Amino acid sequence: MRTDKLTLGFAYLRLSNEEAQGGESSSITNQRMIVQNYCKQNGITLVREFVDDGYSGGNFDRPAFQEMMRQLEQGKANTVITKDLSRLGRDMREASYYAEQFFPEHGIHYIAIGDNFDTERENIMAPFLFAMNEVYLRDGSRKVKDVLRGKRESGQYCACPPYGYRKDREDKHRLAPDEQTAPVVQRIFERAARGDSSRKIALDLNADGIIPPLKYRVLYRDEFSREGAARASDVWNYTTVKRILKNPVYLGHTLLGKSKKVSVKSKKKVPVPRDDWAVTENTHPPLVTKQLYERAQQNLGRGSRDYRAYDQVRKSIFSGVAVCAKCGYSLCSCGTVYKGEREKYWYLSCTHQRQDIAEPCTGVRVRYADLVEVVRQELNSLLALTDKQVNKLVKEALRQAGATENPKVLRQRREKIEARIATIDKIVTKLYTDNAAGDLDDARLRRMVADLEKESVGLQATLDSLAVSRSAVEIESSYDNFFSLARAYTQIQELDRETLLTFVERIEVGPKEYPDGIVKATHRNQPYRQSIRIFYKFIGEMAAEPVRELPQAVENEANDTPA
Repeated sequence: MRTDKLTLGFAYLRLSNEEAQGGESSSITNQRMIVQNYCKQNGITLVREFVDDGYSGGNFDRPAFQEMMRQLEQGKANTVITKDLSRLGRDMREASYYAEQFFPEHGIHYIAIGDNFDTERENIMAPFLFAMNEVYLRDGSRKVKDVLRGKRESGQYCACPPYGYRKDREDKHRLAPDEQTAPVVQRIFERAARGDSSRKIALDLNADGIIPPLKYRVLYRDEFSREGAARASDVWNYTTVKRILKNPVYLGHTLLGKSKKVSVKSKKKVPVPRDDWAVTENTHPPLVTKQLYERAQQNLGRGSRDYRAYDQVRKSIFSGVAVCAKCGYSLCSCGTVYKGEREKYWYLSCTHQRQDIAEPCTGVRVRYADLVEVVRQELNSLLALTDKQVNKLVKEALRQAGATENPKVLRQRREKIEARIATIDKIVTKLYTDNAAGDLDDARLRRMVADLEKESVGLQATLDSLAVSRSAVEIESSYDNFFSLARAYTQIQELDRETLLTFVERIEVGPKEYPDGIVKATHRNQPYRQSIRIFYKFIGEMAAEPVRELPQAVENEANDTPA
């Protein structure tokens, strides 16, 4: 018997991860048994099996399928057998192309056992079968998305645990600190908060022999293919450190849905707008405090340079905090040294003053010691406030925001209205169910639904009118957050950068204002007024009058040098 007369068959077996959860009926083992039995009964010599286990039928970019196609091109077999058409693929267009066009045109006999599909016979029901397989694909994708959306909204973590965390042993949808890597994450944030650059942090981690995130997953946590494991680097780099520092998951928040697939048939992912991310706060134990996280963000990207180690360099605590009120540029340390005196001639000045810049800034300059003292006194005055005075501040902030009612009362009203709207929705659903069962006639159904919908519309309008309550609650919460920080301090004797960043978001320094229309100081001790606006963390600006009287210090503007 000649070899080309033999029926040489390839068995193709496929199972997606979602289908694997449905039981044994579609398992690789079951598919193999069905194909082998068919080949024995029909005199087909089974040459080889090609298995794609864990691959979706939404596209044909599967390793085993592609290898089978290469083997077919080389003439290694003349028949392909699958359990049914869905094993070949669920994309209606491509599955139909291979089964009804490619295989017949290339002399390949294709058989789908369960659907009684055979390229050597008439297949009248084929279009319907291909369409139903795609419907199954789309419906399965929708169900998976619905499940993931529900998990995200309830704060369940349904993704790979980030470095520093592992899955909780008692609840796989919750994160728990990883005893091995959590201290490394904390170290990274502490170093960044002190001013170390991401590059320096990465170099120090490498020097200490700490395994980087992807390599740690390969060695100790997750299963990788040989190709995937080969891509894991043995060294830290600054981008990995930055990625960790920017991730709010270390504050105890779940952040998911930052990207999505283009379609059910594509593996390509596209970024999702930040407003559409699924963010749920306080879902797992944080590794860093909010204060440490914010200090790290403040220093992120700037880092400390070697020149700061020299004693003669003035080290401003206001770096990135104090800005020019006119142009928004950061104020830069500058000044001179006279008779060995440095502090007295140290200024913060706007760097946006060069003459080659359109509309350059002029006159925005403040003595460093004066700014330190102003901020220190302002902070101490806030720390000294009694609970009664703080409550008065909160009420004033609420009044200015137009929130006249008590935030707690408003919140209770909103919750009551939202609960009633939810109840109405359930009642309407029950009414339609009763109508379908014949327990409620159509006329009565229409009347009852109309009344309930009218009530729901009125409640929703009331709910919309109470939108100010959210801002009121936010204001109250912001003041609580700020003064909970303040209670950890008694009095600030010496203002340092850590304390500054704990309380202050931004300081805007305006130009000097001299009396009687004088443009520049005419003598050394001439006083002037200068706007210094302090914007605090959580609560923003508090001072009603930011213009302050400051004494004119001895200065020589012509000899200023950057510090």
